[in-house]
Amino acid sequence: MALSRVCWARAAVWGSAVTPGHFVTWRLQLGRSGLAWRGPRSSKLHLSPKADVKNLMSYVVTKTKAINGKYHRFLGRHFPRFYVLYTIFTKGFRMLWADAKKARRIKTNMWNHNIEFHQLPYREMEHLRQVWARGRYPEVHGEFRQDVTKCLFLGIISIPPFANYLVFLLMYLFPRQLLIRHFWTPKQQTDFLDIYHAFRKQSHPEIISYLEKVIPLISDAGLRWHLTDLCTKIQRGTHPAIRDILALRECFSNHPLGMNQLQPFHVKALSRAMLLTPYLPPPLLRHRLKTHTTVIHQLDRALAKLGIGQLTAEEVKSACYLRGLNSTHIGEDRCRTWLGEWLQISCSLKEAELSLLLHNVVLLSTNYLGTRR
Repeated sequence: MALSRVCWARAAVWGSAVTPGHFVTWRLQLGRSGLAWRGPRSSKLHLSPKADVKNLMSYVVTKTKAINGKYHRFLGRHFPRFYVLYTIFTKGFRMLWADAKKARRIKTNMWNHNIEFHQLPYREMEHLRQVWARGRYPEVHGEFRQDVTKCLFLGIISIPPFANYLVFLLMYLFPRQLLIRHFWTPKQQTDFLDIYHAFRKQSHPEIISYLEKVIPLISDAGLRWHLTDLCTKIQRGTHPAIRDILALRECFSNHPLGMNQLQPFHVKALSRAMLLTPYLPPPLLRHRLKTHTTVIHQLDRALAKLGIGQLTAEEVKSACYLRGLNSTHIGEDRCRTWLGEWLQISCSLKEAELSLLLHNVVLLSTNYLGTRR
């Protein structure tokens, strides 16, 4: 202890004996001569660990983007057709991931705030209908399960060695059957929607014929006349007025055209018109039609609150296609007019009259602007 006190005292005397100017000059000379004696450290050269990691990550991201850009330009110059497919698949995966994340966020919000499906805004309801169709809300018949089925099928057949080359070939030859909608080209989307509409349009004459057959079973003479007049107009190529359809509300709420009174062959034809599989037992088909129509009715009420004018052109065409109109070759203004007519009918119907809304897929879309051809 005594020795340490002596050293401290000598250091204090020595420090007081040297002027600050000479001390600073000595440190600068030592720094210039290359000796490291408590020289000042630059913050630009010696960073903290967090700053080092941040700069390294920024450097890696910048280099990755540059390499990715060069790779895209290389594919575009030397393999243009492959580059188009590559771009479509890349965007498709991004869209699929974004849709799944948005659907999960909506469902989490529903669980946290105890919100039912019919209480959601229109766009959230429509997104869940398209993407997510399982779990707590089985009534939402979306496209996600069909997409998952396609992916599982491709995954199973690609398990054997070198089978992935066969998968690529099948995906190239049968894109509509094996690829989900996120990976379709714009031309394929138009062509495939036309094909699907052709499938459901084949059932339209059959459904009108069934309506004519049940006319004698209607007890009210006025309803019999209205239904006969409506079927005649449609068969002659005339687009029916809204009042002509709403006049039949009572007819479609009871026997023989109520939802629970439809005959099995009638239910199968309506299932094809809604792009639902008809190869199920009639009670299950009737249940699926009822729940599917209920979801559309709920969507219509939410859309009426939002307003058709708030929808984009793509949203309008998608809404019309869901409700039976082939909107791929119809102008946006005409689609908005047709959708307005649909909403006037849908918002005037009660739950017991949803059979009329289901038949409206055929009644209102068959002759609109020559779509019958």
